[in-house]
Amino acid sequence: MMSLLSNMRCLIVLFIAILSLYGCATTKSAHEEYQPIPIHLEENIERNEFSVAKGDDVIGRLAFISLEKGDTLPDIARHFSLGINGVSSANPGVDIWVPEAGERIMLPLSFILPDAPRKGIVINLAAMRLFQFKGDGESIAVLTYPVGIGTEERPSPTGQMCVERKGTRPIWHVPASIAEDHRKKGDPLPAAVLPGPQNPLGEYALYLSKSSYLIHGTNKPASIGLRATNGCIRLYPEDVTKLYENTPVKTPVCIVNQPYLLGQRNGVVYMEVHALPEDLDTFEFDKIYTKLRTIEEKSGRALDWSKVKKVLAEARGVPVPIFEIRQGAGEEVAETIEVRHPDKLYGRPEIPELQTDAWSVLAADVRDETDAVRLAVIINHQGPQIPARVVSKDGSYRVIAGPFNDIREAKDAIKRLKIDLEIDARLLEPVKKISSQEDIVERKEVIRR
Repeated sequence: MMSLLSNMRCLIVLFIAILSLYGCATTKSAHEEYQPIPIHLEENIERNEFSVAKGDDVIGRLAFISLEKGDTLPDIARHFSLGINGVSSANPGVDIWVPEAGERIMLPLSFILPDAPRKGIVINLAAMRLFQFKGDGESIAVLTYPVGIGTEERPSPTGQMCVERKGTRPIWHVPASIAEDHRKKGDPLPAAVLPGPQNPLGEYALYLSKSSYLIHGTNKPASIGLRATNGCIRLYPEDVTKLYENTPVKTPVCIVNQPYLLGQRNGVVYMEVHALPEDLDTFEFDKIYTKLRTIEEKSGRALDWSKVKKVLAEARGVPVPIFEIRQGAGEEVAETIEVRHPDKLYGRPEIPELQTDAWSVLAADVRDETDAVRLAVIINHQGPQIPARVVSKDGSYRVIAGPFNDIREAKDAIKRLKIDLEIDARLLEPVKKISSQEDIVERKEVIRR
């Protein structure tokens, strides 16, 4: 049990710390600045395609949704084409994996465009967001998608490049450094991984002119909005499909790292911050500070620096109005909207019914139901999915993964649970075929023991 509890603690640190749940603010205090009276309900809202007028830098609107039982923030994020970083940062204090039913959370569907030429593809690593620009007149179209980026050890590159070529169902040629990492973990990889569910590149890839870097899909959708790649840019499967179709070869790609963003819309200046004070980027902050002072000088009015300080301290990654360039401009701040909960969240992992005559795996046996549910949900969001559910028995809660077609699949799941989540799981053999109702009852009891 101590080993299991230790694994659970590591698991929580692995997922929650990396998702950066900022500060210790309660849900209410985190939202109080952003909660106007709901304007209206609408089920379908803009999430990927926006138009931006010349001179404006801010797109989209903030929205709110009330969670239902069984929701997770990664599922909400994917349905609305957001990264988990965006949703978790905008809603500090909300449990990522087991949020309370009825909890009202913000959907950060408003973005300040990066300070870069509006041509081709621009990726802001700090925001973990890709922007694609179409047109060049008084109004241009902006397509935008959340991304996963490189880890601190293997960061994504910055600078100017272009899409050199494109490919469907790409083969992953495993770099030597990654092969060595996997070998050390007892997970040797082949020299090349063919297309299919085990291929981390997904179904589409855009090869950049900077050698060995790609923009591609993924078989791990819950990693979008995380520092989780080996330097490539990773998109949801549905988003990379659209990007692939809309991106010609030779499209310019500019990758920046801008944690502090300023933008204007309808005469109002907005600020968006993606770095906590302890992670201050001095160079980028100095640029923003200079811009703020320039706004003061040109307007002839003093900025409310207390607002700036608050936005910097909270770092929620959403555009916050901080200054009116002209009198009365504050009345033109974009309205927030209330969103009706969809009947079904797109991409939410489906859990097949447990079959006692098939192979399965015991991942954990714990006393706390919430811990068990959290662990099952995390396992379900592995890529490719390992289906798991909670089975209760005599005050204990078992996390059982499966069903699997054969012992090979079950053993592979055990291996992945150990390597990816440091879980020591064990095999559950299938119960023999049955012929009576009494045997059905007995078989169900075997699973619960």
